Amino acid sequence: MSGAEAAELFVHPDRNLAMELVRATEAAAIRATPFIGRGDKNAADQAAVDAMRKFLSTVNFQGLVVIGEGEKDDAPMLFNGEEVGTGNGPKCDIAVDPIDGTSLTAAGRSHAISMIAVADRGSMLDASSVFYMRKIVTSHEGIGVVDIQKPIGENIRALAKAKGKPVEEMRIAVLDRPRHEDLIREIREAGAGTRLILDGDVASGINAARHDTRIDMCVGIGGSPEGVATACAIKALGGFMQGVLHPTDDDEKQQGIDAGLKFDHVYGLDDLVSSDNTFFVATGVTDGELVRGVRRNGPLISTESIVLRARSGTLRRVSADHQVSKWLDD
Repeated sequence: MSGAEAAELFVHPDRNLAMELVRATEAAAIRATPFIGRGDKNAADQAAVDAMRKFLSTVNFQGLVVIGEGEKDDAPMLFNGEEVGTGNGPKCDIAVDPIDGTSLTAAGRSHAISMIAVADRGSMLDASSVFYMRKIVTSHEGIGVVDIQKPIGENIRALAKAKGKPVEEMRIAVLDRPRHEDLIREIREAGAGTRLILDGDVASGINAARHDTRIDMCVGIGGSPEGVATACAIKALGGFMQGVLHPTDDDEKQQGIDAGLKFDHVYGLDDLVSSDNTFFVATGVTDGELVRGVRRNGPLISTESIVLRARSGTLRRVSADHQVSKWLDD
C-alpha cells in the first residue's frame, strides 16, 4: 500500500469500521433484552445507551455524535456533540439510537432495533433543532419518478408503473398516528394497501428501499434525526429519499432558521448526508422484518445484525452467538 492510500484510509472510514460498530449495536440490543415486555421503556433505553457508549469508546475512530439522545444536560450518555471513540483513526459524524422503538421494546412488540449510522465528518445534516420531518423513501425505481411534493396517489401510481406491478399490490408503510389519517385514507383511495407501523420508521424506510420485502414505499411525518440516519442506509441500497422539515410551531421553526435549516425546501438524499462513504449497522432487539431479535439459546445469546456500506453498495447480515457467561460476568 502506498503512502497516499494509507493516508486515505486514515482520513475516511474503511470497511473494518463496520464490524467494530456491530459490536456496539449487539451490546445495546443484548443489554435491552431483560426489559422486553416489562413496560419500562426508560430502563430499556438506559441499559442500551450504557452498553453502546462503553463499546463505542473502544472503536478506533474520532466520532462526533451529530444525532444522539438529546442535549448534554438532558442525556448524560451519547448526547449531541459528544466525542466518542479512541481518538485515533478517521473523523466521522455519527447518528446513534441505542433503541429505535423503545415503546415497542417495553410492550414486547416487534421491529425494535439498535442502530448506528456513520459518515465522513461534516457530511450529515444537523436537523436536531427541528424534531419532525416529512419523508418519502422507495427503492431505486423511485429516482426521477417520485416527488414528495406530488399527491400520494400520483406517486403510488408512478412507482407502481416503474416497478411493473399493479397498484393494488403496492404496500405503503406509514406511522399509525392521528396526524396521518388523511394520508392513510388517500393511500387506500388510490387503490394501494397500508402497512401501519407503531414506531421505528427507520427500519420501515430501509425495507422500502430493499427488493426482498413487501413494502414499496415509506411515507409520512417522523423524526428528523431518524431521517438522517435512514439516509445513510438508503445511500448504501441505492434507493430514493426526500425530506421536508415539519416544525410544530413558530418557535421551533425560528430555531431551525437560526441553525441554518431551510423550510419549504425538499432535502434530497445528498442534502441529508453528502458523503458517499456511509455506514449503517443495526441489530435486532425484537423480531422484525429487517432483522431477528435477540434470542437466548441455553448457554448462548444469538443476535442478528445488518451492515450497510455505501462505498461498496453492500448489505451484509451478521449472525453471532455470544456466551451468556461472558455477559453475566461483564
